[in-house]
Amino acid sequence: MPEPLDAALTEVRALLLDPALTRAVAAGRRKGHRPSVVRAELRPVVLKAGPRLQLATSDGARPHTRNLAPGAEAGAAVDALLAEPFGNWHVETTDVTLQLRVTKSGEAQVHRAAAARPAAEPGGHDRAKEWLLDPGDPIFAEIGGTAAKRRQVDAFLRALAATLPDDLAGPLRVVDLGCGNAYLTFAAYRYLTQRGLDVRLVGVDVREDQRQRNTELAGRLGWADRVTFVAGTIADAVVDPAPDLVLALHACDTATDEALARAVRWDARWVLAAPCCHHDLAAQLRTRPAPAPYDLLTRQGILRERFADVLTDSLRAALLRLHGYRTEVVEFVDSRHTPRNLLIRARRAGGPPTAEQRADYRALVDQWRVTPRLETLLATPPTG
Repeated sequence: MPEPLDAALTEVRALLLDPALTRAVAAGRRKGHRPSVVRAELRPVVLKAGPRLQLATSDGARPHTRNLAPGAEAGAAVDALLAEPFGNWHVETTDVTLQLRVTKSGEAQVHRAAAARPAAEPGGHDRAKEWLLDPGDPIFAEIGGTAAKRRQVDAFLRALAATLPDDLAGPLRVVDLGCGNAYLTFAAYRYLTQRGLDVRLVGVDVREDQRQRNTELAGRLGWADRVTFVAGTIADAVVDPAPDLVLALHACDTATDEALARAVRWDARWVLAAPCCHHDLAAQLRTRPAPAPYDLLTRQGILRERFADVLTDSLRAALLRLHGYRTEVVEFVDSRHTPRNLLIRARRAGGPPTAEQRADYRALVDQWRVTPRLETLLATPPTG
């Protein structure tokens, strides 16, 4: 039954400021209103300065992150968020999961459930998760990161472990494109060096302040001579020599296409890219009718967006195959940790594509009358 919105938001506030909070997400908008940000996520983190409540918001173009001190600072930020006209709240604590949806009439539809418990071994003991990198590893005291971020990175590393051959030897040159705060960059370096590999890793991000921050972190970890950072776009940043392995974790929209295009031009041996949002083809599908008999696939906005996700990554995988890569699209982490949980994993195989592969790709893009960004990038000569 609907509940008074004020009372429901008061309950949400208590959960957001509860030490048992594990994750909370606000998104959507109420009828006739628009929040100042499209999405907000709260989660506890432990930094060198102590426990903090991390608030990550996005305006649809660029994310912004703040680490809030417990008490007045966190309370004021939570109150400001609750005043925004979000249409949905999802809150998880160690004890309860609460989902709130604001109805068209301005009331609250609230669903409450007990938090899921870890699976137990037959003897009654909780099953301990095996990590590729121990969560107590000293690097996490420096780089921070939430529990969910560590799960994503650990899952990504498992995909990397399954990609590289066991007998890999010799120097390994790696680039992390769109590295952001470099959680994956530092974790990948740690994991690869623990395998006994001689690694040189470059992180690329468009923001100069991120380059400076990450360079300082590399220095504090004692890795400054082997882990370096470059400020520049994915398409144009100078990386020399060319890498053997290209990583890209949640590069937004066509930034994933730029990462894949650079990997192809570098002739990288391995590519692992977890795409983020898929706006480009979704926008193209909105401007033209669907081919018969597929109008029902794109008539509703939510279905069109999900179909655009599938179409985008299918065409990306096909284009990589046309450029000599064995490619697969897999789920690399459970969707409860991130809805963007697909991974494009490719290994350079060499050899020209078959006529059937070319024909299948061309038939699909012609039928839907779309132009994938990756196709455009690979058809354009590099500028540098």
